[in-house]
Amino acid sequence: MDSVDSRRRRLLKAVGSVPVVTLTRLASGQPTSFPSRPIRLICPFPPGGATDVVMRAIAESAARSLAGTIVIENKAGASGLLGPIELLNAKPDGYTLSQVGATVARLPHMQKTAFDPLRDFTYIVGLTGYTFGLVVRADSPIKSVQDIVDYAKSNPERYSFGSPGIGTTPHIAVEQFAWRSGVKLLHVPYKGFSEGIQGLLGGHVMAYSDSTGWGPHVDAGTCRLLATYGAKRTRRWPQVPTLQELGYETVAEAPYGIGGPKGMDPVVTSRLHDAFKRTLDDPKVIDTFDKFDQPVIYMDTAEYSRYMRDDFVRQKAVVERLGLLLKT
Repeated sequence: MDSVDSRRRRLLKAVGSVPVVTLTRLASGQPTSFPSRPIRLICPFPPGGATDVVMRAIAESAARSLAGTIVIENKAGASGLLGPIELLNAKPDGYTLSQVGATVARLPHMQKTAFDPLRDFTYIVGLTGYTFGLVVRADSPIKSVQDIVDYAKSNPERYSFGSPGIGTTPHIAVEQFAWRSGVKLLHVPYKGFSEGIQGLLGGHVMAYSDSTGWGPHVDAGTCRLLATYGAKRTRRWPQVPTLQELGYETVAEAPYGIGGPKGMDPVVTSRLHDAFKRTLDDPKVIDTFDKFDQPVIYMDTAEYSRYMRDDFVRQKAVVERLGLLLKT
């Protein structure tokens, strides 16, 4: 049998090893001290648009939960991909994040991209989604979607519409509607809402497709809303039909959330997930969602990752049907 002294030595050795593990974990900068500096959250659209305003409300709320600082950085252009692209060279330490939307799953089917959406990102949490619609100027002779179809049939590729970029959901939804109705329209891509709505109001395009940043213009009577793209009519404009009910078999709802670089520590990912999830209980965040007719679409890390994988497959089918598939 072991002596008392022998057992005591083994016990002291075991107890003495615990602080070493703890100190090593703290010194390595693991999640016990996260965040220890400001987090950079990229909004891949210009300041002032719906995405920017919503992301700022989310960032402010999540920062309080983390007892830290989240700084919004706008990187507009490339159809909302400059944020996700920034993640490719970022350290997977949780200090560089981006808003991630459907374009990440769609655009690789349309053109060569620097990333693989199935391997190059950590999908942290799904939060909300857009309400989309098609607007014209109030003085436009176009009073309905049918008017667009009639005009386009007589004037192929002369009816112009703007969107926040090639391959974005507002672009693809109109292409899908046009394909269903047998007409060809002229697409004019912009960097984001602010630039696009000015293009419409300035007469550079005949219609504009985007999320509900155009809402104040519709309410003020400077724009006319022809249709929305959801599965059902909006609560805010119940008199306006959807493309689906008009018979064009087009539904465009685009959930989005927060992503980071691939290879993030699961504990950091979990801490970020929990902080962003708590924003959905913040009245200020929900009020901002309501301002832009954005519903809560919560998905945890596993659900959001699965959704993006599945959406990658769905988007390929849509792009291929529209004849926009990348030719290799």
